Amino acid sequence: MRILNIPLLIEWDKFKVGTSFFVPCIDRKLTQRFVEEEAGRLNLNVVCKQVIEKGKYGLRVWRIDA
Repeated sequence: MRILNIPLLIEWDKFKVGTSFFVPCIDRKLTQRFVEEEAGRLNLNVVCKQVIEKGKYGLRVWRIDA
């Protein structure tokens, strides 16, 4: 997956229910849209929150049950 021409490697097949990952980014809404579209294409349910972690803006993505 590429966002603003920057590659973002997410190992969707290893992304288990109840786990999360952090994507550092400035344009969190755009990143969220890309992540949600890709998760939807793969029939995965996710919740995204725009956060600041360790002083970095980004997006926290959790995989949830249906």
